[in-house]
Amino acid sequence: MLSLPSEEGEKFHRLGVSSITALSLIAPTSFEDRRLSHELFANTQCVIDATVEHVVRTPKTLKITLFAHNLERVIEGVIFHPKPYMLHQFPRGERAFFSGKAQWELGKWTIVHPMKISAVGSLVSIYKTPLRVDVMRRLVEKNITVENLIADGLPEKIARELYALHFPDFPKPLGEQQFYALKFGELFEYMRRLRLKRRFHKTSYRASGDVGGWMKTLPFELTDDQKKAIGEIESDLRGEYGSRRMIVGDVGSGKTMVILASVVLMHPYRSILMAPTTILAAQLYEEAQKFLPHLRIVLVTNATKKSSLEEYDFIIGTHALLHRSLPEAGLVMVDEQHRFGTAQRHSLTKLTENDTSPHYLQFSATPIPRTQAMIDSAHIDVSLIVQTPFTKNIATRIIGKSDFPPLLEHIRSEIAQNHQVLIVYPLVEQSENIDYQSIEEARGYWEKNFENVYVTHGKDKEKEAVLMAFRENGNILLATTVVEVGISLPRLSSVVIVGAERLGLSTLHQLRGRVSRTGLQGYCYLYSNKSGKNERLESFSTCTSGFEIAALDLKFRSSGDLLEGSIQSGKKFRWADIAEDEEIVREVKHYLDLKVG
Repeated sequence: MLSLPSEEGEKFHRLGVSSITALSLIAPTSFEDRRLSHELFANTQCVIDATVEHVVRTPKTLKITLFAHNLERVIEGVIFHPKPYMLHQFPRGERAFFSGKAQWELGKWTIVHPMKISAVGSLVSIYKTPLRVDVMRRLVEKNITVENLIADGLPEKIARELYALHFPDFPKPLGEQQFYALKFGELFEYMRRLRLKRRFHKTSYRASGDVGGWMKTLPFELTDDQKKAIGEIESDLRGEYGSRRMIVGDVGSGKTMVILASVVLMHPYRSILMAPTTILAAQLYEEAQKFLPHLRIVLVTNATKKSSLEEYDFIIGTHALLHRSLPEAGLVMVDEQHRFGTAQRHSLTKLTENDTSPHYLQFSATPIPRTQAMIDSAHIDVSLIVQTPFTKNIATRIIGKSDFPPLLEHIRSEIAQNHQVLIVYPLVEQSENIDYQSIEEARGYWEKNFENVYVTHGKDKEKEAVLMAFRENGNILLATTVVEVGISLPRLSSVVIVGAERLGLSTLHQLRGRVSRTGLQGYCYLYSNKSGKNERLESFSTCTSGFEIAALDLKFRSSGDLLEGSIQSGKKFRWADIAEDEEIVREVKHYLDLKVG
């Protein structure tokens, strides 16, 4: 990476850029043609090589008679409301280059507001930036060369296109090749910065567990994607550096078995797993006890007594782990990693009493598009689990007010079969801004007409207890999106999402993923008061893959910012569109891999 000129660091800082490549991505907004004019056109900029013959001041104007040598004619320059200093800019007899707008009036040519310029012969780029136009122009002229862009790491072809963008032979709109160069340069700069954030630390923890033997003891066959993820993790855990890997799996893709396989690989070194809720931690604990009977496993929550954890092979807990003294561990894992802050995730690795770096795995049930995964991989290794152990059979329908009676019949029918129904409301309490009932407004109807109705939401301190009670005894659960990620409900067959058009497609997919967890016929109803066709919901209703839905969500909502830590929160890239530019992302990744390799 080419180092920046130290004397111009403040200018780069004001522009918000930190490299020559990033500077080259600030495209000119227009061009000023400073080539000598060979003829005049009304209301267009012209450049003349002229001698000042006369200067006359009137109360409101300054009139300068100029002989234009390049046009071999006399032209009158006019400046309206001249400032005092302008009187001294046109000494009689001086020959210079002047630029201004040509006008044809009353049978003669005039130039409005002629301005003396130092040189002619080229196009001059105009930029809209925090810097003065002339300061920005000099900064670009000094720094953006083909040689500098190549030295900064760009391929020669891209460097030449970006250079031509700032120094064209003639003014022209951006073409396909220049758009490609801008996208390539932007993605290159972004992914390079991600790579620079990556740290490699040597570790003394080398995996030696027989994961192949363990998989043969399972009562079912793992999917190819699960095996592939386990293989990638095994390669990491046997390496000399502490690994950093994110495993992204769709709802119901079997991430739990990948977690347990990682523990088997790491044994006899200890593993620690942090989950976002007591319910999730307890479910993982139950699964670990079932499939890892030879290991000593403990569950740590706020209710757990603070005793030594030294005797355990696998420690599973909530954020309560952050307040405990944790023993040495070779592997630290975080489930549903997006539900913890960056500081919380990092502090967990520091809490373990390790002399060298432990391996670190993050798990997420929020699928991301392949393009996002390729970009992420510049910062952290990524495994995608796209397949699911069994195909979910979930019918998705968009419904409105007129569909309410048949919806009630469906709910009664499902309850009669000992199935459960989830109804998700957008709000806990009434709001004048949203045209939908809140939970508090709606609960009276459901409690009056149905038995065993449970209610919870994000502010409910007892929500985990309510969810546990509903799992065992409930018919209908009224909730907000608090249930998006969490408890497994084996009898849940139907979800009704009220005001579905207000939610992102990934959130809708997570909610839909709550049903049909054990192969039941599932139903997802997207309830909307909005009339007319909704392209987003129509697309969602015909799509079942979380990774395809994530790509759709990206298309409709635009991408987020990996460097600053936010995801799917407004457009990050100016030129690239990662919903559409997967091929360019792949090319940039390949190019960076070759450079590093």
